[in-house]
Amino acid sequence: MNHHTSLMKNYGPPAFNAVRGEGVYLYDDSGRGYLDFSSGIAVTSVGHSHPKWVQAVQAQAATLTHCSNLFGIPGQQKLADRLVARAGAGRVLFCNSGAEANEAMIKLARLHGKNLAGEEGKRYTVVAAKNAFHGRTFGGMGATPQEKIQGGFHPMLDGFKFGELNKIETFDQLIDDSVAAVFIESIQGEGGVFPADSGFLQELRALCSERSVLLMLDEVQCGIGRSGHFFAFEAAGIQPDAIGMAKGLGAGFPIGAIWVAEPYAELYQPGSHGTTFGGSPLASAAANAVLDIIEEEQLIEQVAALSPAWHQSLEALAQKYPRLIAGMRGAGYMVGLVLKPEGLNLRVTTAAREHGLLVVPAGHNVVRLLPALIATEAQLNESVAILDQVFAELTT
Repeated sequence: MNHHTSLMKNYGPPAFNAVRGEGVYLYDDSGRGYLDFSSGIAVTSVGHSHPKWVQAVQAQAATLTHCSNLFGIPGQQKLADRLVARAGAGRVLFCNSGAEANEAMIKLARLHGKNLAGEEGKRYTVVAAKNAFHGRTFGGMGATPQEKIQGGFHPMLDGFKFGELNKIETFDQLIDDSVAAVFIESIQGEGGVFPADSGFLQELRALCSERSVLLMLDEVQCGIGRSGHFFAFEAAGIQPDAIGMAKGLGAGFPIGAIWVAEPYAELYQPGSHGTTFGGSPLASAAANAVLDIIEEEQLIEQVAALSPAWHQSLEALAQKYPRLIAGMRGAGYMVGLVLKPEGLNLRVTTAAREHGLLVVPAGHNVVRLLPALIATEAQLNESVAILDQVFAELTT
């Protein structure tokens, strides 16, 4: 399929026109259905067109869609209370996307650094991780040390240094008196599905506390139940100072948020940040419906219960096709198949789609599997069966 003549070419030509979704299936304009393990890149957390979500969005659209943050929004206040109950004592700032959430956290780091260093403002550096992806704004790109993201846009925003995920000594060496915050993904997604180890997160938490720097975690892709915990970092038993979230929070309606722990939530004061659409009545209704569905259908518990056997089946594929698959990594319903021949992830993505399964390529020659949290055991098994067929064909 060629580019539509009126659209920019910042994306490649689309594989097909998507026109309808139902549960874990996405349908093209010829009526063909696909088992959707891309989930709009980890967005449709409760599946496509979940009846309760649709009802909530329709009812709110018929009542009030937008009023701006000049006025109180009861649904937004309810959503903030629910996120604080999940994350801990603190406050929530709403926005429209993961990139905006990350940008707000970078600004939080600047405010914290100024608070520590005084008016000279020389404490503003953020230590991020190599192989990270934090979005495509200038702040997000600055924290994303990948030339495929930064290329063509130099010079980057000043104030970033990079350690190696899961190597605490590299962060220890970088966190000096110029640093305001550490900023990492609990599970690197776009970079190739690299989870931060629990021990590393625990050591990093201690290091940040010792040196008075913020620990800010990007949970945009791995949060909202995808890992088998509401937040992926919960597996390590730590408490960060700020959390960024988006994607699955709205399950298809754009919304992002940051949670900030007390007392750092006081760093944002009137005029220090703003958003026209963030946390609108319609966005908040969508996100509240997502949380309702997750809780009522016990989806986090389902992910935790079903993912181990699914992971074992994917590991068995690696044993069956050792020349093609190096293994798998990830947590819950966020999995990366690590492939061997260079560029095979793109071929597998195409071949899987031809067989009716949608997956997403990632860095380091990885294919991401990101099913909706509603995916059943049968659907997980179906994904493995399709991949088995794909790899069998690739060996011939």
